[in-house]
Amino acid sequence: MNRDLRNQRYLEEVDGAPLMHRPLIGVTMGREKSQRFFGLNLFIMNQTYVRTLEALGALPVMIPLHMSEATLRGVFERLDGLFLPGGEDIDPANYGAERHEMLGATDKERDRTELLLTRWAIEIGMPVLGVCRGAQMINVACGGTLYQDILSERPDLAKHDYFPPNFERYRISHRIDIAPDSLLARAMGLVHEVNSMHHQGIDRVGFGLRVVAWAEDGLPEAIEAPALPYVVGVQWHPEELARTDQLNANLFSDFVRAAAGPWRGRTPVEWSQQFRARCAAILNAGPNGAESGRSGTTFVVRCV
Repeated sequence: MNRDLRNQRYLEEVDGAPLMHRPLIGVTMGREKSQRFFGLNLFIMNQTYVRTLEALGALPVMIPLHMSEATLRGVFERLDGLFLPGGEDIDPANYGAERHEMLGATDKERDRTELLLTRWAIEIGMPVLGVCRGAQMINVACGGTLYQDILSERPDLAKHDYFPPNFERYRISHRIDIAPDSLLARAMGLVHEVNSMHHQGIDRVGFGLRVVAWAEDGLPEAIEAPALPYVVGVQWHPEELARTDQLNANLFSDFVRAAAGPWRGRTPVEWSQQFRARCAAILNAGPNGAESGRSGTTFVVRCV
């Protein structure tokens, strides 16, 4: 397994001289009312994400909700990478769809915060890793759509909602096949077994993204942005497997190293302008303006 880097000042050093600094990784948060403290409003997040990132060399910083756009931008500009964790369903208004009767709980403020941060990050090529909801957020931020409830919308697909308390979070649920020419394959190989705790899934793939892993039933399990240094979203929960599975740990380690590396200035010159224009078109289209169809678009540019 990867060595624990929590007590090191640098990601890499030789004779005390830093070769690579530990990157500052923003981790978005959720919220709930406290049962212990009489309904007090709390910001929350699963500690496993944060501890896994720290152990593999990141300097995690939690990003709260209800911040102004200027405050979020100020935090964002100090980050080296963005981590998008799991959580509630994403409001379908964000991709121009009506609410399905099986849609679960949503949080419009979390959606707002994560959409801003994700679009800013993808526009400039900041490394991004998304887990479960986080992968779906990457897709929605790029103009993609989701199945709001896989079982009712695609009854031909297998079960993917192995939720606690009926199932353990680390329960292995199915195999995935991974595209060989992907960042994910570099971390995990071409075939792996994963856990599964989601009832939503990627439908139409967003602008600039491509699917790089599939479940045995064909449902997308991972996406990447090929034009950018590091954007990866995975549908399973690797944080629950990383302590005992080197390949899932590799996923976090590769993200941390990408965030610590020289990613600034490596985004293709055409990308930022075209992504910004695409985001503006999505926002101007309004709640019913999503494109129809399910075929994704992979953005191809000349790298200079």
